[in-house]
Amino acid sequence: MTIPVDRLTDPAVRAFVTALNAQDQAAFQEALTPGATMSDDGSDRDLRDWTEREIFSSRGHMEIESEKGDGLDLVARFRNDTWGEMKTRWRFVVDGGKVARFETGQA
Repeated sequence: MTIPVDRLTDPAVRAFVTALNAQDQAAFQEALTPGATMSDDGSDRDLRDWTEREIFSSRGHMEIESEKGDGLDLVARFRNDTWGEMKTRWRFVVDGGKVARFETGQA
């Protein structure tokens, strides 16, 4: 059972996932604060480089399995053309209605 993206609780997270799944780089950047940061499997990464490699050039897509923490903590099946599909956890920090930081890794 998956949660439709338009039903995600937090509007900033909803905008982030919507843009990611649509492969809309402009909307994705708009969903982030200036200077947003991220980590993958506990290591900080360069956000622009990581999102280009893991999301946009490899057609990344999220199917949300669950959410908690007021919608800031997601478990999703993430897939892309590089790694295939894996169960992942996503944690978000939202500031001013935009994603200031996200942390992802295998669940």
